[in-house]
Amino acid sequence: MRIRQFMSAAAVAAIAIGAAGHARVSSTIAAPLSAVAHPESWPVLPMKRHRDPSVEARVDGMLKRMTIDDKVGQLLQVDIASITPKDLETYKLGSILNGGNSAPNNDEFAPAGEWLKLFDAFYDASVKRSDGRPVVPVIWGTDAVHGANNIVGATLFPHNIGPGAMRDPALIRRIGAATAAETAATGIDWSFAPTVAVVQDDRWGRTYESYSADPAIVESYAGQMVQGIQGSIGGDFMKPGHVIASIKHFLGDGGTGGRDQGDTRASEAVLRDVHAAGYRSGLVDGALTVMPSFSSWNGTKMTGNKSLLTGVLKDRWGFDGFTIGDWNAHGQVPGCTNEDCAPAINAGLDMFMYSGPGWKQLYANTLREAKDGTISAARLDDAVRRILRVKVLAGTFEAGRPSTRPLAGKFDLLGAPAHRAVARQAVRESLVLLKNNNAVLPLRSSANILVAGRGADDIGRQSGGWSITWQGTGVTNASFPNGESIFAGIEQTMRAGGGKATLSVDGRYRAKPDVAVVVFGEAPYAEFTGDRPTLEYSPDDKSDLALLRRFKAAGVPTVAVFLSGRPLWVNPELNAADAFVAAFLPGTEGGGVADVLIAGKDRKPAHDFRGTLSFSWPKRLDQYVLNRRDAGYDPLFPIGYGLTYATPKTIGELDETRPKGVVTDQNALFSRGRVVAGGRLDVAGAVRQTRVDRVAQEDSLRFTFAGRGSASIEEAKSIDVTRESNGQLSLLMDYRVTTAPTGEVTLGMTGGKTTTVPITGAVKLPGSDWRQIAVPLRCFAAGGVDMAQVSKPVTLATTGALGIDVSSIRIASAPSGPADCGVR
Repeated sequence: MRIRQFMSAAAVAAIAIGAAGHARVSSTIAAPLSAVAHPESWPVLPMKRHRDPSVEARVDGMLKRMTIDDKVGQLLQVDIASITPKDLETYKLGSILNGGNSAPNNDEFAPAGEWLKLFDAFYDASVKRSDGRPVVPVIWGTDAVHGANNIVGATLFPHNIGPGAMRDPALIRRIGAATAAETAATGIDWSFAPTVAVVQDDRWGRTYESYSADPAIVESYAGQMVQGIQGSIGGDFMKPGHVIASIKHFLGDGGTGGRDQGDTRASEAVLRDVHAAGYRSGLVDGALTVMPSFSSWNGTKMTGNKSLLTGVLKDRWGFDGFTIGDWNAHGQVPGCTNEDCAPAINAGLDMFMYSGPGWKQLYANTLREAKDGTISAARLDDAVRRILRVKVLAGTFEAGRPSTRPLAGKFDLLGAPAHRAVARQAVRESLVLLKNNNAVLPLRSSANILVAGRGADDIGRQSGGWSITWQGTGVTNASFPNGESIFAGIEQTMRAGGGKATLSVDGRYRAKPDVAVVVFGEAPYAEFTGDRPTLEYSPDDKSDLALLRRFKAAGVPTVAVFLSGRPLWVNPELNAADAFVAAFLPGTEGGGVADVLIAGKDRKPAHDFRGTLSFSWPKRLDQYVLNRRDAGYDPLFPIGYGLTYATPKTIGELDETRPKGVVTDQNALFSRGRVVAGGRLDVAGAVRQTRVDRVAQEDSLRFTFAGRGSASIEEAKSIDVTRESNGQLSLLMDYRVTTAPTGEVTLGMTGGKTTTVPITGAVKLPGSDWRQIAVPLRCFAAGGVDMAQVSKPVTLATTGALGIDVSSIRIASAPSGPADCGVR
């Protein structure tokens, strides 16, 4: 998330130039970058799949019998949190989806059987009609981005950045096939994968969804993953056990300057030659759907860019599947709202992805525009023809009720041993050895090992975002019944070898161990909540570094296993460890780490390191754009770097200099006892403020209200939180009540209009415990706040006496579970 922009104009320009891939900064003023593509300058793709006359005839026959109401219905995909099966008896929509936080019965931990049961209900309603018009079954889309990651018990493979280090396209295909089979076990027939972004700025919160900054690596993988998910053209294409794939996010999502839903400032040549790499193989190998990006190209939203959606993708490349929008992304197209966006359809979007209560309005507005010619009959028929074509090719009409399909209900496929073996191999091959001074690795299987760190025995942390929950938060090891933590894998391997592994998260011990393995890294995040201002690892919490240094001071040889969704500046941590392994986000098979770190009884490793960096590793925390084709390329470790046991190398002491004044937490509004730069605290009425301690000295504020009063954060310049609101984020406040309230207490937000929500019920009990309240941003938006022009992101107010300590206020994803618009 980026709430504010702290960089200078010169820095922004430099980043934009780096992201665009230009070789140098010119002192001359360059011509404005155009957002209009020239399809004739793009290559024609040698598609492996060609149109089948029998399929086309079948589609034409259905189109002729469909009314305009039927056709418009096919253009809508609605989130299951916003629609019921009963609705589909009247509205014959094309698709449903489960968003990142959506699940059967609003239970993200619902067993697999509940997913299948719910799809049966939607399917039954969609095919229920007696008017003689064509029956077109609904299809269900899901973000199965590293396995069937919404389903408890599924195998979670390493996030894409890890497999990018493998350089193993054949294994990528096996990962896709296993993911498809586990997805099909729940009856779901469509996966929003693979992501084929070519990330150019590693501050982006979706960097881990990219295989590489090198377009050649992305191109080598995209087609293989599509074949794994869908099957091979001329072979097992869309046979039972395969599901529909969706290449995303078209186009240039990796070049937005580290900002999710941002703007890729790049020439058409860079867009074509760098960012389109994954489409050159993924489309050729038959991907049936493409998801346009939230982001823009040179100021124009991709969801509304006709020159690319129609001119390049459909006309020049010959893509004859359909395009599916991202989460309400059409609402960001100029002239559109979430409930009305003919311009996106006219540009080449075929199906809206919608979440919210207004989907019937979207249907009604689109129907009106189809009838009055705003959307031409030819464009409407083209979109519907594409959707029907995909459904025919996918076997939707013959598949029958989800629970009757060949793999449906075979829940033993979730976490099946064969799939876990594939995932474990992917973990082994993804590991990159950055440092191994004094040949600390491999570890003797007879040794006494202490395993420490917050990531050591935490499957959720090692799996990252998109793991049961959208943000990967609110989970425990019990949420992954078929998974294995990194410690569990090490402990099992050591026991088999005659040695011992002891878990001590804080690193304390009685008897000095032979070696310490410290597993640490980024806490889980997804999408824009992972956007960062710099590449410094954990700038506000240096406890992991302190742990490493404590082992170093005690003379304990130390191996660092680093969990991250991107390369990060970890020079201090590298200096404090004897060996350093970049494990990225390995998923549920933590035992794959032990396979490489620990030698057999013969003291020889069963598996050597084979992973090599698919992104360059920064030497400085400000090296956000670090791509080898750029001038001045100066990484700590270049793309392709990776040590092995057979190729030892000593790494010297690294520079730990950290520039002063860098921004550390761009998610925060109030942190460490102070309003974040760009805002100020305004106190009004009968209220007094003093400083108190929570974790550090004076890191919190105590507000003592003697009567009616308020405390507000006012921005020097209004902030835009529309994407955060659209992404279902919340206003989070960490607090402790010291004096019970005698009047109503509210949290408010101002943007043109002020809207408040009651929180009295949450702050009625004083005590020593710190608590957190989450108010969804949608509550303020629904009350009329202009989320694009927020001048006061938070106002804490009361009509009576109240004592309350506040340590943190931020805009972020709420913990799992329901989040209401206030507590009275």
